[in-house]
Amino acid sequence: MGFFDTEEGVEQYLKMAEGYDGKELIKILQKYLPENSTVLELGIGPGKDMDILTKLYEVTGSDNSQIFLDKYKKNHQDADLLLLDAVTIHTDRKFDCIYSNKVLHHLTREDLTKSLQRQKELLNPNGIAFHSFWKGSKTESMEGLLFTYYEIKDLKKVAESFEILAIETYTEMEKEDSIYVVLRKR
Repeated sequence: MGFFDTEEGVEQYLKMAEGYDGKELIKILQKYLPENSTVLELGIGPGKDMDILTKLYEVTGSDNSQIFLDKYKKNHQDADLLLLDAVTIHTDRKFDCIYSNKVLHHLTREDLTKSLQRQKELLNPNGIAFHSFWKGSKTESMEGLLFTYYEIKDLKKVAESFEILAIETYTEMEKEDSIYVVLRKR
């Protein structure tokens, strides 16, 4: 059983994530993705980014935790939600964009490569993948949760089958502790 498969794990995460959302990242996404485009958010967690995204786009939210999906559905009955693993992403639907905010760092480097390959299959022609990561070169585990950090050169290599539209560092908690990447399906 994973960290997000328990009420305790989810509640702990909600406390940790308080005060954080992807508002600034979504402003950047808007430069690349026209309004009303279809978006699949991988790993909605508490749903803060999904709330912002749904004001601009047709959003399908997903998470690998049924608890997060149930909590979100309770206050958003009309939400389009899918229980999905971020590596295999088992759906037949296609999207203009696949978005995640600090989700794919829970994957191994090998699984990130698999996830991006699968995302490419699910994107419409010229579709966009927009993801954020913690910056660094370490891998660590906290309470059973994997955190894989990336440098820009690592992300360029893993995303080489895409056209890289942007790859920049930004500040979330400490100066330049994060990286976002904007990829276009070739």
